[in-house]
Order: sequence, then structure tokens, then C-alpha cells
Amino acid sequence: MEDLRKIFSKIYDQNIDKIYRFIFLKVNSQEIAQDLCSETFLRTWEKFKQSEGNPIGNPQAFLYRTARNLVIDHYREKGKTRTVSVELTPIIDPREDLEEAAILRSDLHVIRTALTGLKDDYQDVIIWHYLDDLPIPKVSELLDRSEEATRVLLHRALKALKTEINKKR
Repeated sequence: MEDLRKIFSKIYDQNIDKIYRFIFLKVNSQEIAQDLCSETFLRTWEKFKQSEGNPIGNPQAFLYRTARNLVIDHYREKGKTRTVSVELTPIIDPREDLEEAAILRSDLHVIRTALTGLKDDYQDVIIWHYLDDLPIPKVSELLDRSEEATRVLLHRALKALKTEINKKR
């Protein structure tokens, strides 16, 4: 059991920030994101303990799927419209020029706002590939699609994002 805890602790440390960010971008609330993130890791831990002899093949994929399902369940239960926070401000290096920081903040606001207008799959593929730096093979596994289909989806998602951004400007 101690070895399982150490292994899971490593999985937790490697994925907590990415899973939280993914959920936060979907629910637009720190409190809800924290709750769903906790639930994601709790469910993963339970599955991890149950499969001691047969460990989860890809823990990161399992975490993302669990998080995605919890977000879907959250919106089914609440009947809310899904939005992405526009108040989320980036962490700015104090050495950075204030004008550059203002431009960056403005650009991030436009992108976040445009992201809310996209389909769920488009949002997921953009977040996973560009924000979480997951390679196409991992993203395709998370989406349960072929790598080619994932590349096509990413291309269409970027095209849709560009269209949304142009509408906002």
C-alpha cells in the first residue's frame, strides 16, 4: 500500500496543475474547479487502489477523462451554460514592460472569450495540445480518435478559434 501511495503521489504532483486548469477553463469558478479537481483525484485514487495488480495503463488519460466526465455531470446537474473565465489574469513577471503586459492581458482576454464560442471538442483539443503541451498521440487517446482525426480536429478548432477572434476584434 505504501508503494501505491508513492506512485500515486507522483502522478498527482505531475498532473494537478494541468487537471485544475482544464477544469477551471470549463467551469469558470475556482471553488467548483477545486471541488471537481479533488473529486477527479479521489476517483482516480479509488480506481488505482482497486487495480493494484493491474494498474491504470495511462493515468494522465484516465485523469482527463474523469475530469471531463465530472464537468459534464456538473453542467447536467446544474443546467448552467458553460463559460470560460474572462477575469483570469496571467501571472506577470514584474520585470516585464507594463505596456507589453497590458497587450498580453488584452490578447488573452480575446482568446478566452473566443474559446467560449467553440464546441467542446474544439476547446478540449486546443487546451490539451497548446496549454497542456500534450502531443497529438496523447490528445488522440484522450479523445478516443485516431491521430489523423485528431490533427484534422485541431486544424478545424484553430480555424474556428481564428474566426471567433476576428468576430471579437
